[in-house]
Amino acid sequence: MTELAWQKSSYCGEGESCLHAAAAPDGTVELTESSDPARTVLTTTRATWASWLQALKAGDTSAAGIEVEAAPHDGIRIRSAETPSHVVTTTSKKWHAFVLGAQDGEFDHLAGT
Repeated sequence: MTELAWQKSSYCGEGESCLHAAAAPDGTVELTESSDPARTVLTTTRATWASWLQALKAGDTSAAGIEVEAAPHDGIRIRSAETPSHVVTTTSKKWHAFVLGAQDGEFDHLAGT
């Protein structure tokens, strides 16, 4: 099994758990919450990932293929059309850190661009 090079936003504090993203060898992009004991992984195509990053840069939280919704207790749920049964749950603080990193282009390379 290939070890993925997981990356978190530079806006996450040192040593803090956060949303982590990685490019997989099969050409997909994976997203997980590092503090999730179940290690749920959302998988999406690079094209969907690129579209989502563009939406985040424009201030929109969702794009075709990825849905973001509020959850109880200051939570955020993220799901992909490619793996709708895999729901990544995080906090609004960690989500905000991820979005800031996405807006700064920190995850653009995962889209293969």
